[in-house]
Amino acid sequence: MADPKGFLNHGREVAQTRPVGERVQDWNEVYVPGSLLPIISKQASRCMDCGIPFCHNGCPLGNLIPEWNDYAYREDWQAAQERLHATNNFPEFTGRLCPAPCESACVLGINQPAVTIKNVEVSIIDKAWDTGDVVPQAPERLSGKTVAVIGSGPAGLAAAQQLTRAGHTVAVYERADRIGGLLRYGIPEFKMEKRHINRRIEQMRAEGTKFRTGVEIGRDLDAAKLRKRYDAVVIAAGATTARDLPVPGRELKGVYQAMEYLPLANKVQEGDYVTTPVSAEGKHVVVIGGGDTGADCVGTAHRQGAASVTQLEIMPRPGEDRPVSMPWPTFPMLYKVTSAHEEGGERVYSVSTTHFEGDEDGNVQFLHLIEVEFIDGKLTQKPGTERKIPAQLVTLAMGFTGTDRENGLVDQFALDLDERGNVARDAEFQTNVPGVFVAGDAGRGQSLIVWAIAEGRSAARGVDRFLTGASDLPAPIRPTDRSLMV
Repeated sequence: MADPKGFLNHGREVAQTRPVGERVQDWNEVYVPGSLLPIISKQASRCMDCGIPFCHNGCPLGNLIPEWNDYAYREDWQAAQERLHATNNFPEFTGRLCPAPCESACVLGINQPAVTIKNVEVSIIDKAWDTGDVVPQAPERLSGKTVAVIGSGPAGLAAAQQLTRAGHTVAVYERADRIGGLLRYGIPEFKMEKRHINRRIEQMRAEGTKFRTGVEIGRDLDAAKLRKRYDAVVIAAGATTARDLPVPGRELKGVYQAMEYLPLANKVQEGDYVTTPVSAEGKHVVVIGGGDTGADCVGTAHRQGAASVTQLEIMPRPGEDRPVSMPWPTFPMLYKVTSAHEEGGERVYSVSTTHFEGDEDGNVQFLHLIEVEFIDGKLTQKPGTERKIPAQLVTLAMGFTGTDRENGLVDQFALDLDERGNVARDAEFQTNVPGVFVAGDAGRGQSLIVWAIAEGRSAARGVDRFLTGASDLPAPIRPTDRSLMV
């Protein structure tokens, strides 16, 4: 334990964000560059090096948090990044994007603000990149076995990197024009600049991983033919079927799924467009859905110059303190103010959309809503609470219902699905088709980035064992494991 009194001597300090008026004028990350490093040693010293570090249980990757906290406190950055990479292929992704269930499980968090685990993590890896400590890890010898990975999100990339380092020849197939999956086109630039993805891709290329963009398995290439080409296949295609809102007026122009809206803004940053084909500029924007994707739509609309932004959530407003029903160390549902919410807009809870109203040209103009409440566990509308609000651009950010069934991938592989519509798999992450494995949201359903990386790493072990009969690769989770929640 580096500093036995660290948690007594230092309060919690988090990453400093740039002024709202400045950051909404650009698409750079919202944090002040370099603001963490001067404070991170003290923040790392707050770690109590618990006898039973529950942060390990909160994180599905099993990150060695007390160990790299100790190294960060001592400013031994080389050792810190080694311990960080021991369990996590892409800590610069999780350090920016993960909601940090590890912090909810921090023992210090029982009666004090938890250790800033995310901030320590991202400080270590950013320092490692700056000092050149992140280098390719090419395998010493090749196995002669080939693996295709379908999807280049965090699960697919993690599986690909693990299998490449184990000596297999791996090709990643991505239907989009760039590698990264939702990291590339679902996460706005202001949350994570895409240079972080690009340099990881270059590291993986140097290790031997091959990438094939613009190829959708099921449409551009028959899944059965792909299976014949490779010794094993990992499906990491995500859960990309968006939940829709079947109410009158859904067909009006100006109503989009979040994943129709967000990628266009990212493509502007990539240089594909001068201006986005779907812009919030000068419009009254309504975002339906109160989660992280909804917040991404809010922040994007601010940067595009929306006249107003309103975010709707059907559930009641969560409390700001951990409820009794969600005790430590579970991951509680709390009222969260993201950087996008700091930038303005209105958040409305306990409401449901009844229909959309358009103009004579078929453009959405208003959204009609009604207040709702739960009575005996059933969602009930409250009579007399109907009203309408201006809505010239509406984004649906209500989550996802499963993997894509329309492109033919599931049927061409003849995959079994579970009761939730996800691709079924056994304890080794293998589907009903021998040699075909599934990792990430395609098998688990919509989840967090840490679960995706953990699934990719675990599925890689299953593939390695299938190909060679044994494996030294780590498997941090089982397919049946779930978040530490009540």
